[in-house]
Amino acid sequence: MAPIVIDLKRADDRRDVVHRAVQALAEGQLVVFPTETVYGVGACARHTAAVEQIFTAKGRPQNSPLVLAIKSAEEAFDYVPQPGRLAERLARRCWPGPVTLVVDLPTSGGLLGQLPAGVQQAVAPQGTLGLRVPAHDTVLDILAMLAGPIALTSANISGETPAVTAAEAVASLGPQVALVLDDGPCHYGQPSSVVHATHDTCRCLREGVVSQAALDRLSSMVVLLVCTGNTCRSPMAEVMMQKLVAEKLGCPISDLEQQGVVIASAGIAAVQACAPSREAVAVMQQQGLDLSQHESQPLTAKLVNHADIILTLTEGHRQALVRRWPECTPRAQTLRPDGKDISDPIGGSLAIYQECAQQIKQALETRVAEIDFF
Repeated sequence: MAPIVIDLKRADDRRDVVHRAVQALAEGQLVVFPTETVYGVGACARHTAAVEQIFTAKGRPQNSPLVLAIKSAEEAFDYVPQPGRLAERLARRCWPGPVTLVVDLPTSGGLLGQLPAGVQQAVAPQGTLGLRVPAHDTVLDILAMLAGPIALTSANISGETPAVTAAEAVASLGPQVALVLDDGPCHYGQPSSVVHATHDTCRCLREGVVSQAALDRLSSMVVLLVCTGNTCRSPMAEVMMQKLVAEKLGCPISDLEQQGVVIASAGIAAVQACAPSREAVAVMQQQGLDLSQHESQPLTAKLVNHADIILTLTEGHRQALVRRWPECTPRAQTLRPDGKDISDPIGGSLAIYQECAQQIKQALETRVAEIDFF
């Protein structure tokens, strides 16, 4: 029997489509989904028979594991507690998006153990598990309503070119699936990048949408310094921290990114591309640091999400930050370890800026000594 094909662009109410897909999955049927990469075929990961049907439909070898599609980066840690520092970074920075993370399974714990034994074998036969959060609103809505993740793979016969349209998926898998959601050609039209990430290694197993070079950048440690306008305190902190970290790592400041460390600054109330204050430039010049090319930037959700460590110049900045982005609370601290503020020197004399810079330097020396950059 031919599958039911629903054109998402013409659907009167996408919520009805989501409910229909959830029902099909809950009943143990296979569904073809659009994603940002290629079309995928999936089954509810709580249905062993449905998951096994994917292998039959595709002619896929049993030892070729399926991926678990999940709701969010936070849910990944429910399945694989403590997956490693680089895996956590990539999950936070790449999802939803075209990256499949392969992580090592813990010796015990995690929700994977609550899935049927046959499903565990289908997704994690070799001690690793592939996880993905697709960047497609309809798929994410389905995952939000479904009790459990989706076992997912590309919607094509194994060995054939992945389907980038619903018509190609139907031509390949046809009557093997119950429902096809058609959202036109996929955005990227090529498979996701598959990355094996641990605490300190990041290896691309299949280069897809995201290159190895981009993955290396995405796996860097990011330290973000935050003040109000990003024209004096946080820019001074940025360049001083770059110098201290370069000394700690034994490399020139210009090589920090190659060493996997990015140090940046932003302002909670900053205007884009303002120049630094003349006094801040002068005080940094006295320390042999060039601040003249700095341009202010406002604090954004992307900057907050990418940062491993956020150091605020005052407690008020930290509170404003976590009110807006509560999920960053474990990563946000005041620059001063004692929690006290570094006062704003704006409008003050050169001597006030020098005093401010000295306070920043003392706080940074303590923070840099505490941080493991390796």
